[in-house]
Amino acid sequence: MNLEEYKGVYVFAQQVDNEISGIAYELLGKAKELAQPLNAEVTAVLIGSGIKNLADSLAEYGADKVIVVDDPELKEYRTEPYAHALASVINEFKPEIVLVGATAIGRDLGPTVSARVATGLTADCTVLEIGDFPLVAVPGQEQKHNQLLMTRPAFGGNTIATIACPNNRPQMATVRPGVMQKIDPIKGAKANVVEYNPGFTPNKKYVTIKEVVKAVKNTADIMDAKILVSGGRGVGSPENFKILEDLAAVIGGTVSCSRAVVDAGWKPKDLQVGQTGKTVRPNVYFAIGISGAIQHVAGMEESDIIIAINKDEDAPIFDVADFGIVGDLNKIVPQLTEKLKAELANK
Repeated sequence: MNLEEYKGVYVFAQQVDNEISGIAYELLGKAKELAQPLNAEVTAVLIGSGIKNLADSLAEYGADKVIVVDDPELKEYRTEPYAHALASVINEFKPEIVLVGATAIGRDLGPTVSARVATGLTADCTVLEIGDFPLVAVPGQEQKHNQLLMTRPAFGGNTIATIACPNNRPQMATVRPGVMQKIDPIKGAKANVVEYNPGFTPNKKYVTIKEVVKAVKNTADIMDAKILVSGGRGVGSPENFKILEDLAAVIGGTVSCSRAVVDAGWKPKDLQVGQTGKTVRPNVYFAIGISGAIQHVAGMEESDIIIAINKDEDAPIFDVADFGIVGDLNKIVPQLTEKLKAELANK
């Protein structure tokens, strides 16, 4: 493999029902940052059927070029045709870096494609940067420059690992939604579109979709919330979440929770914040009855303001909180709700 042939930072621009997923815009923002020290272009790879009209929106969020793979076989996501499409793009255009969202689709597609193009993939990255590998020079070992350094939690979140892929290309990573930030859109940007179709011949690996059933979600998307009122095991019971819901209603917030609450069956997984849940960046995050395990903190530490309420003064959550209250949440939260209600009524 001639590593010098591989150039550019590519982003798999996931779309579902001809609508670009938010993670695509987030990854384009990070790709722009990674491309600068490499003096490289950012390319979005758009795969689907009848999707060329979506290309300009990718240009608005940072794509210098958009490779469009448009074919009727790509109307709905299926592993085989999508993996064939993305692997063919990689083999044809030879990108140095490929970023994929760690969505349900991306977690299926990324590893499949990396195996086909004979490279590695680092999953669920929280930090991506360009640097040297090894990180510290080792006598007798070549230190390679301009490598993609992929950082992710390891061993259940108890340590952080930085991984590189110095001997193979492309360097591939999946990134969870909400971890990276989009750039401010470049209004009116037009995409430099390259149409590419490797050809699709259905075979025994092509599944047949008999029916698509779309469930209607009754839960809010906590990743869009500006204020989150999050509860943990310390709330005590599912019924006790009523006091968190009352607080959220007064301040225009959304209720979320920790993994312990989901595991106990008190709240649906869609509301879970943390390493195995969703990564959130609200303006205000209330951590109520949450101890602050590293797995939870990984999903909310980028919040603008963190307010913790816990009866244990040594709870780790206070290490990341901007404001902390030590005491009984059953007394503090209702009092806080009434005080805020009165203050807002006077405005």
